[in-house]
Amino acid sequence: MSIRRSSALVGAVALALVVTGCGSSDGGSDDSGKGGTRVFAADNGKITIPADPKRVVATGYAVPAMIEGGAPLVGISSWKRGEPMMSKQDLATYKKTPKVAGELATETNYEAIAEAEPDLIVIGVPAPVLGDIDVKRLEGIAPVVAIGPTVPSAWRKLTHKQSDAAGALKKFDAAKEKYEAEAGRLAKKYKDVLPQLKLGHVGAYGETAKGTFQREFGGSWGTNIAEDVGAKYYGKVKKPGPGSKAVSEYPSIEELPAALGKADAITYSVNADGSVPKPVKYVMDSKLWKNLPAVKAGKTFPIRYTEAATYGQAMKTLDAIDTSFAPLLKR
Repeated sequence: MSIRRSSALVGAVALALVVTGCGSSDGGSDDSGKGGTRVFAADNGKITIPADPKRVVATGYAVPAMIEGGAPLVGISSWKRGEPMMSKQDLATYKKTPKVAGELATETNYEAIAEAEPDLIVIGVPAPVLGDIDVKRLEGIAPVVAIGPTVPSAWRKLTHKQSDAAGALKKFDAAKEKYEAEAGRLAKKYKDVLPQLKLGHVGAYGETAKGTFQREFGGSWGTNIAEDVGAKYYGKVKKPGPGSKAVSEYPSIEELPAALGKADAITYSVNADGSVPKPVKYVMDSKLWKNLPAVKAGKTFPIRYTEAATYGQAMKTLDAIDTSFAPLLKR
């Protein structure tokens, strides 16, 4: 039940979905202290859910968060694109947990979900995609909370809310603390070189057939974790839209000098194995790229795991960022 993060999709994800509080602060709980129920504020409204879920089905972006949090999963959707970012333990859990949905929201197996007998269903898809799911049918099986992505950097709030719904905040808090400690360590390590650079980023979702590339600004997939260690990305979207269109845009390749000509350094997204995605290679093969000041100065830095959307996954991103930026300390 995942969704490919193409420019068309991410543009459809509304910024208005930015998550708010939950639990008793959202309208109180009903006997939650006795293992009863509570009212939980989700994208699909205020839903009465078990205070201590015992059998959880998770889909989309909720899958990695629920696995990392140790939620009592009885069914998940396929989430193949997240496999390279999972730890060995989490990957083992992912593989052994019954799949009740495919990669797309339209590939929901309602009978399989019913057979799993969940007491809570957490749907992690953007609001526009929610229409591809028969939520009413799912509500006949168990309480449904939709907690979907908004802007890329909102994964921090998103995973907190998903973990809260499933009663898995203990491990979430531990992962968050570990991430913040490592990000803080790296921020100190690079404090004398990184914050002084005016950075640009080339993302992996340009469309070569249209002759465009993806420029990501602060708060986007390729930039938000680097920002936690002191990276500063200049500029802003010319015509902001909903979702990731608020933090990235798709100029034509001819606009490359205007887009990144002022950058002191440029980061760019690469695959988990370090290979360069076709949309990024398209940019790097251009003569316009080779003439950019940052490129001529040798200040280009690949970043792996730019799609990290949990604190556990983001630890891999931090490690990749440290490896990539290490040459800055030798100059």
